[in-house]
Amino acid sequence: MSAADSTVPSLPEGYERTMPSGAVKLPALYATAGARAATSAAGDAAASASRRVLPALRTSPVGRILPASLRTPGRDRVSGALELPRVAHVVEGLAADPEWHEKFCRVVHATPHPEAPGSAETAVFSGALHCLAFPVAMSVLTRKDFPLPVLGMVHISNTVHHVSDVAVGERVTATAWTENLRAHRAGTMLDAVVTLTREDGSVAWAGRSGYLAKGVHTAIAGEAPRAGSEDAAQREHAPFEAPLPTGQWSLGAGTGRDYAAVSGDYNPIHLSDPSARALGMKGAIAHGMYTASRALALTGVPSEVPFTWSVDFATPVRLPATVAVAVDDDGRGAHWSASHVQVWGPKRNRPHAQLRVAAL
Repeated sequence: MSAADSTVPSLPEGYERTMPSGAVKLPALYATAGARAATSAAGDAAASASRRVLPALRTSPVGRILPASLRTPGRDRVSGALELPRVAHVVEGLAADPEWHEKFCRVVHATPHPEAPGSAETAVFSGALHCLAFPVAMSVLTRKDFPLPVLGMVHISNTVHHVSDVAVGERVTATAWTENLRAHRAGTMLDAVVTLTREDGSVAWAGRSGYLAKGVHTAIAGEAPRAGSEDAAQREHAPFEAPLPTGQWSLGAGTGRDYAAVSGDYNPIHLSDPSARALGMKGAIAHGMYTASRALALTGVPSEVPFTWSVDFATPVRLPATVAVAVDDDGRGAHWSASHVQVWGPKRNRPHAQLRVAAL
């Protein structure tokens, strides 16, 4: 693991900390994103996507709170160079509800463990912490001054630093911002970063998500790529060679709806074939973080061990699906040091995701 991978993200200099202006709930945030997509777009590709967004939102759980006055696509365009808002949203008092956490773990097949050996407190599964933090990141992505079409963005990768366990019910503070806006051969990329801190200010968990706004090719102002940065979507990959599978998942057509119910992520591309097609997809696809969380649940990470995990997404998992998985743990129990999980479609031998986990 490189030094960059082991460095916990920190808020860049010059960013203003502020509270989000509205409710930090995913249905409301998706409604905001849909409304904004109806009245603005960054380039022709984003404009085309925006005209398809609202019909899908109307048939999703978000539709009931979408203002009727904003259901007609506009013709405005964003002009000039793109620049990310130098603002961090801060939300205090977040906590994982015990009943919600139990349901989440059941959906992703994760086994909860005590916060410490012999402790009565349950540690929040790392994938569930992502769901706890994600709405705060989404509140930044749906700001009026955020320059890209949120509903058209593709989730490319994730890197998480699980520095210490957070107990179910323990209150933490989430701080979210965006950075590293850069050009990509298929559009424009950026990182959305969230940290979860305790009352003493120490970081317990931090996540960096890479997003691609496909088809948005424009000048970029203010932000420059980090030296030596290389996105998973831009690397040259060798032809995929399927390893010997250690398991198989049978994912039903309702997998996206099941995960949406516990994550709050009701993005229409995951809910049904009609709502996904309205956004230009061939059909409903599984949430990337469902795949990542379920893969993480297969690894042998011991309790109390700080670790980092990263996932690169290749091709989407079209629902319903049967996928193969291969888990390779470097040691078990006290001797564990790393894990590697590959997820692919055995019928066409197409890779879906690759998860790497290592002790910090």
